[in-house]
Amino acid sequence: MIKSMTGFGRSEKVTDQYKISVEIKSVNHRYLDLSIKMPKRFNYFEAALRNLLKNDIQRGKVDVYITYEDYTSQTMKLKYDARLAAEYMEYFGKMKEQFGLADDITVSRLARMPEVLTMEETPEDEESMWKLLSGTMEEAVRAFVDTRIREGEHLKKDLTGKLDEMLRLVEEIEQRSPSIVEEYRARLTEKVRELLAGSAVDEARIVTETTIFADKICVDEETVRLRSHIDNTKKELEAGGSVGRKLDFIAQEMNREANTILSKANDLEISGKAIALKTGIEKVREQIQNIE
Repeated sequence: MIKSMTGFGRSEKVTDQYKISVEIKSVNHRYLDLSIKMPKRFNYFEAALRNLLKNDIQRGKVDVYITYEDYTSQTMKLKYDARLAAEYMEYFGKMKEQFGLADDITVSRLARMPEVLTMEETPEDEESMWKLLSGTMEEAVRAFVDTRIREGEHLKKDLTGKLDEMLRLVEEIEQRSPSIVEEYRARLTEKVRELLAGSAVDEARIVTETTIFADKICVDEETVRLRSHIDNTKKELEAGGSVGRKLDFIAQEMNREANTILSKANDLEISGKAIALKTGIEKVREQIQNIE
C-alpha cells in the first residue's frame, strides 16, 4: 500500500496513578527526521522509542510529543544517613571535651545538620515504565500510520488519473507523428514542382530529403520510453511500500523524454501536446513528493 508522508496520530492513557499522552505528526522530508520531545524521566528510553518508530516510518519529518502526569505521592521519600549523624555526634563530643562546652545537642538540631535528612526521588520501575510508554506509543503509531495510508490511497487514485491522461497524450503524439512526414513530403514535392516550372521532379531526391526530415523529428524512442515509465510508475503504485524516491527518479526520466519530444517537434499540434505532457509530469512530481 502507498503511504503519504503527512499524518497525525494520538493516544492517551489515564488511570488513578498517572496520565500519559503521545502525539505524532509529520510533514514531507527527503529522509526520516525524528524529533522526540518528552519528560526527562523518559530520556533513558529514547533509543528504544526511535527503533519502535522506525519499524513503521521510513520517511518524513516526524515530531513526537510525550507528556506525563504522576498522580501518586510516592515519588519522593525521606532518607536518613545514620553514619553521617554518628560522625556529627562524635565530633560534637570531641568539641565538648576540648572546649568544656555544655551538651545542648537535641534531635531536632541534629536533624538540621547538612545531609542527615534528605529528600530523594523514588527510583522508577523501568520495566513497568517502558510497558506503559511503549504501549501508548504503539497505539499512537497505529493511528498515525492509518492516516498516512488513507491519504496514500487518495494520492494513488489521483496519480493514476494523471498517468492515464499522460498516456493519452503519448498516444496522440504517436498518431500525429506519421502525418507530419507525409505533409512535409507533399509540401516539398509541391515546392519543387513550382521551382522547376513543369520539369520532371527528382523523386529520389524527394525521398532522401523526406527521410532526413523524418529522422530529425522521429520521437518513436521517446514515446516508447515514456510508455514504459508510465507503466512502471503504475506498477510501483500497486506494489506499494516506501517508493517515493524511486517514483521521483522515474518522473525525472519522464520529464527528460518530454523535453526531447518538445525539442524535436516541428509541428504546433505535437508541441502543444508535449507542453501538456510536461505540465502533467510536473503535477505528478508534486504529488510524488508526498509519498513515503
